[in-house]
Amino acid sequence: MSATNLNDFRKPPSGCVLSVGNFDGVHAGHTAILSRARGLADALHLPLIALTFEPHPLVVVAPDRAPATLTPLDEKVSLLLEAGADQVVVARSEPVLLEKSARAFIAEIVVGRLNARHVVEGRTFGFGAGRRGDVDLLAALGPELGFVVVVVEPVCVALPSRETVQVSSSLIRRLLTEGAVEAAAACLNRTYVLSGQVGRGHGRGKALGFATANLRCAGQLIPGEGVYAGFGEVEGARRPAAISIGRTPTFGDNDVQVEAHLLDCREELLGRRLRLGLVARLRDQRRFDSPAALAEQIARDVEAVRKVAAEWESKCWVGTREG
Repeated sequence: MSATNLNDFRKPPSGCVLSVGNFDGVHAGHTAILSRARGLADALHLPLIALTFEPHPLVVVAPDRAPATLTPLDEKVSLLLEAGADQVVVARSEPVLLEKSARAFIAEIVVGRLNARHVVEGRTFGFGAGRRGDVDLLAALGPELGFVVVVVEPVCVALPSRETVQVSSSLIRRLLTEGAVEAAAACLNRTYVLSGQVGRGHGRGKALGFATANLRCAGQLIPGEGVYAGFGEVEGARRPAAISIGRTPTFGDNDVQVEAHLLDCREELLGRRLRLGLVARLRDQRRFDSPAALAEQIARDVEAVRKVAAEWESKCWVGTREG
């Protein structure tokens, strides 16, 4: 992760092009904003700075309404840099910052701390205490405080169902909760990824002939229960994976678990960092009459994963973020 804390940031003397946001998911709408900002920064020979917040401000001001995270901070920073930012600045979501009025936030942070000369935002951008500031107020403050505002309109995409939707982080959360990972990928412009450390499980998968890695991804949004085709990545090496999300009804477990069988993988994964990309939903979770019946179904799931991997091979879904 390459990011700078707001308190440690040295403002560029010639100014910068700035975009501010939570950027959760770094979805197609966010990348459209950053693409516009990147073009502007290149034309003006200024750095492009992305200012984001950690944690999500609602975690501090209204914990009961705080959404589950789509992208952990390290993943978000990497995606923002890939999308064109020269530097990512992280502001800690603390009351002293979040309680600033809209005007104070712009004057003290956007101009005073970041020296923004151009600010590029989406139409729904909100800022200041209670998100009372909007792009109209931002544009009104620009001439007075010495910056120009560029507003980027929302991005619409076609889902696999052929429905056209306006992309937003809240829509992506809903799609993932429903298990619609392919629709979510259309909004993200990439496969949704869960990341975390591999923890110790019950060893049932290994006993059935399909060793699984149990992913610990606390705080990140876990898609709806089901079995998925996807990929697993450890230290840059990626393999197709059969991914199970659910309560393992055959064994009576009530806690939702994320387990992945990485195809043709014989490495010890316990304790290592694992990224799981969910490419396609294969089936619902269900209870089997016996462990043997479950093993037969897992074998069929593995073959389904191989077929999905073969279909996506031309898109390099096992080897890139774009798959």
